[in-house]
Amino acid sequence: MPSALLAPLAAILALAPAAQATELTADIPFEQYTLDNGLQVLLAHDDRIPLVAVNTWYHVGAGNEVPGRSGFAHLFEHIMFQGSKNVAEDTFFPILEGAGAPMVNGTTDFDRTNYFETVPSNQLELALWLESDRMGWLLDTLTQERLDNQKAVVRKERQQSFENVPYGSAEERFYQTLFPAPHPYNGVVIGSHTDLEAATLHDVRSFFQTWYAPNNATLAIVGDFDVAAAKALVQKYYADIPRGAEPPELQITTQPITAERRVAMTDEVELPKVFMGWVTAPAFQQGDAELQLAGRVLATGKSSRLYTALVEKQQIAQSVVAYQYPLTQGSVFVIEVLGKPGQDPKALEDAAWAVVEGLRKDGPTDAEVARALRGWQAETLRGLESLGGFGGKADVLNYYNHHLGDPGYLSKDMARLSAVTPAAVKQALVDQIKPDNRVVVHVTPAPQDSTGGAQ
Repeated sequence: MPSALLAPLAAILALAPAAQATELTADIPFEQYTLDNGLQVLLAHDDRIPLVAVNTWYHVGAGNEVPGRSGFAHLFEHIMFQGSKNVAEDTFFPILEGAGAPMVNGTTDFDRTNYFETVPSNQLELALWLESDRMGWLLDTLTQERLDNQKAVVRKERQQSFENVPYGSAEERFYQTLFPAPHPYNGVVIGSHTDLEAATLHDVRSFFQTWYAPNNATLAIVGDFDVAAAKALVQKYYADIPRGAEPPELQITTQPITAERRVAMTDEVELPKVFMGWVTAPAFQQGDAELQLAGRVLATGKSSRLYTALVEKQQIAQSVVAYQYPLTQGSVFVIEVLGKPGQDPKALEDAAWAVVEGLRKDGPTDAEVARALRGWQAETLRGLESLGGFGGKADVLNYYNHHLGDPGYLSKDMARLSAVTPAAVKQALVDQIKPDNRVVVHVTPAPQDSTGGAQ
């Protein structure tokens, strides 16, 4: 590992003055090869601690679902932990935890699904056995009863994560409005109740056979392991998994928003909230990096423009958020303003837009861009201190491989962000963040009756 990644973050980020961009390089040495069945394998040796991270990305997410079949990728995030041909039901977590695994998890997004665990180095074979068994032989144990159980679990999760939480329904409406049906980004990754209820065993099995084959997956192994021994284990446990048919190419057209779309809704919440969003440049395309830094200039830290204006000076907002959410079929630039009690959502919207307009007109300062860049660098490097998990080394290799086919793109990405100028940020805002191509969602607290309940 390069010495830059081993140095304390404070020392790294102190290398440049506050008003200048910090230029860093960060390489993760790795080896890449492909099995005969199409499974891509990434190996990165790191013997700082006696742990090894196993990180599997399947190149499927909610964006690969078809109308009427939403939520399937997330459903499999649950089913994959329920057992397979040689792994008894509900033993995946206990087996790994009993072996000393400090981290076991899986996540689903619009563009991908990943599963990861970090285990003691002497338990690498156990992790590979478990992961390979569910890749190759999950359907051997997928019964109607098991499917029904997991559908019920996901429906409950949907209630807890969206329907019964403040602003959860508003977030779903936000994405439905940004990406009208039949676009696969329409709604939320977890899917709809209706589609989950309608899912048949045949539907679900077909989805798995289409997308969860070794030729649509990448396995990253990062940590303290012997490379030759790891290769032998990968061959032992994965080589016999049959190659699947080539997954269908996505036929998606993301239509531009040409006129403002507005939604006004009430919810059982105490505070008003405003969502503003734009469909922007896809991940890694022109304008994506600029808007990532623009989001930080607007709302990261107490010196950011939205925080200073709406929280500190005007004191009309409890909190502000702004960020670029990079996606393959069209990214989303998001601004969220949580107002103080009694505030009018339209006033919150107007105040926030005035700040954005100021940034569009004059652009950020050199110091603002440098500060935004240092924040991004710090988060990225801090993630690399971990072998696995969110933003860990294994995840980073898989992330760049998934989006760009280049697991070693990290240094290029550092250079991509470092090259962003204030003028480029201004131009990206002028080109993409306009009043007539946005979605605005207002959430107003529902009227209360005399008992304090919603009417």
